[in-house]
Amino acid sequence: MLKVGIDIGGTKIAGGVVDADGRIVEKLRVDTPTDTGELARAVIDMAKHFIAEHDVSAVGVAAAGFVDADRATIIHAPNIAWRNEPLKAVLEAGIGIPVTIENDANAAGWAEFRFGAGRDAEHMIMLTMGTGVGGAVVLSGELYRGGHGIAAELGHTRFTRDGLPCGCGQNGCIEQYASGRALQREANAIADGGGIGEGLAALRAEKGTIKGPAISRLVLAGDPGAVEALRRVATALGEACGGFQAILDPELFVIGGGVAQLGEELLAPVRIAYETSLPGYGDRPTASFAIAELGNDAGLIGVADLAVPSGEVA
Repeated sequence: MLKVGIDIGGTKIAGGVVDADGRIVEKLRVDTPTDTGELARAVIDMAKHFIAEHDVSAVGVAAAGFVDADRATIIHAPNIAWRNEPLKAVLEAGIGIPVTIENDANAAGWAEFRFGAGRDAEHMIMLTMGTGVGGAVVLSGELYRGGHGIAAELGHTRFTRDGLPCGCGQNGCIEQYASGRALQREANAIADGGGIGEGLAALRAEKGTIKGPAISRLVLAGDPGAVEALRRVATALGEACGGFQAILDPELFVIGGGVAQLGEELLAPVRIAYETSLPGYGDRPTASFAIAELGNDAGLIGVADLAVPSGEVA
């Protein structure tokens, strides 16, 4: 059975035809229009292209934002002007086959659970370290969506009272301390301090800015300032995972996003912070940590797998 998965990002729309084993048969990518009407038309056109070429039973569409319990309406989107947008109805009218809407982090987490790093787990949390921190929770083999469909916004867990302002309107959210953006902020602060920050300062002087991939290269080269910046961010993530463990008791944490490409360089300090933050550590089972395996394709693979054909129940 083939399904279409389409992942709407802030700058690109990535779509693909996905088989029952999570393999991508065909993939396309287009720029994301700024106008919401044009955006919907771009999604419809992409889906219709796939349907014309393949025997497709359903379409899944993933986007950042709050998706209602019926997987039909975008309640709020941070980067697109959608407020209570009936996206399912709009897209189905243009595409002509069933459409399922899902949060992009949920979709990526489901893909890792079904086909990636979490395929042997029953209880899994995924955290993606990108511009922010995305979250997905799988409990007893089911994607946990909560009473209103918008559960697992783990990046917006309050981490520090009266902390840094967050784009969600609150202060002190974990994504302000454990994201790719946080890594850049810490790197700049260390560069300003001299000492171990000399390598970072030299990079900034040469390039005019300190970007995530360059920090990662310095980490892998053993630069002490870059390693310290990563340790600070990893510590925040690990401490948050200790709290998530106390509440949800997963057997596995999967870490994705750009920062996760550092692999064990990231996971080692995450584990230390997790262990020291875990209630009852030493007397209770602990979770394992793994790096996500599906990369940028996770969202479209996961939402395709979640798409519900006509006659089936979600």
